[in-house]
Amino acid sequence: MAAALGVVATTFLLATSSCTASPLQKQPALATRDTSSPQQAVSVTPLSFAVWGDNGSWRSDVNTELFNPTNASPPFFQVFDSAFLDILGPSATIREIASNPTFAVDIDHNNQISSINLSEVTAAINAAGGSTASVNVSVTKLDLPDTIQMTNGGTGPYSGNLVLANSGRGSLPPSIALVNPAPPHNTTVLLDNFFGRQFNSLNDVKIRPGTNKLFFTDVVYGFLNHFRGQPLLPNQVYRLDPDTRAVRVVADGFVRCNGIAFSSDGSTAFVTDTGFNDGFFGNNQTLPATIYAFDVDPKTEAFKNRRVFAYVDTGIPDGIQVDAAGNVYAGCADGIQVWGPDGTLLGKFFLGTTAANLVFAGDNRLVILAETSIYYAEIAAKANKLAYP
Repeated sequence: MAAALGVVATTFLLATSSCTASPLQKQPALATRDTSSPQQAVSVTPLSFAVWGDNGSWRSDVNTELFNPTNASPPFFQVFDSAFLDILGPSATIREIASNPTFAVDIDHNNQISSINLSEVTAAINAAGGSTASVNVSVTKLDLPDTIQMTNGGTGPYSGNLVLANSGRGSLPPSIALVNPAPPHNTTVLLDNFFGRQFNSLNDVKIRPGTNKLFFTDVVYGFLNHFRGQPLLPNQVYRLDPDTRAVRVVADGFVRCNGIAFSSDGSTAFVTDTGFNDGFFGNNQTLPATIYAFDVDPKTEAFKNRRVFAYVDTGIPDGIQVDAAGNVYAGCADGIQVWGPDGTLLGKFFLGTTAANLVFAGDNRLVILAETSIYYAEIAAKANKLAYP
């Protein structure tokens, strides 16, 4: 999986590693683009596919057979609910801004942290005029120490630093670490064990809004993808106090917890369960591909009152973000899917391939990490604050 790490000033930081490709599934056209919406938007109302019929093109593998009933060519905005148009705005665009087959690396080597300059992105887009054709900006590798192994998620800035969730590799332990985005990229490991036991393979991390506390997921994907040893702990969500380094579990009971995010006030936590993806055992469509919502206890910060927020129709919900209006975004096998605060699927940033993660680069700018490409969407939505302080 590739993981979005964060934005500091005009530089976007990312980690790259391997994902599974998802070919586009073609279906009979059921709807067309609404000419009053953005040029790249295609409306597909639930009424148009509520009854598929005896001769419908049924999906049997939702990791590879994508739901594109209009046969539109990606990238485009797939609109299921008119509220998605408020997120997009009337002049929204989406395009590929960088592509390289080496973004997907093999599991026998550490993955690579890199950066792109958003000023360069803006200049390239302006040079393209009104076209939404792909551009290809430079991607700059960062030289980090070996303590940073298989970075899978991240957030920030945290006091000017990025916070990285590292999965570890071989005997090298998973860790939560701070990395200065400016050269020489000074690195501080905050945590690499649970009372003497190595974590399984840390996956994602967020700062709870209104606090400096870090919440991260630990899951067995390192073992299931052959770069970590036998798991020693359950799949759980942890809370870390960066000042005291005290760590404790705040949620468990997942098949495989993955992405994590908070509402803007920090009162609600969202955690994805990607049990569907069973690593070297293959995919099991009867296991969760689900986003759960939790209330965050105001005193203990434990996650409670677990409930289903959304179940994904294509692949798994990997990396996850929440915008300022409370809409929830997740990387899935067809791109980025977006749900309203009530869990209604509003639309998709349809890429025709897996999107592992995403991050708002400030208001109105969404950066998406796909399998071997980076996409950039200019939209109306405003970013949720992820930084501390």
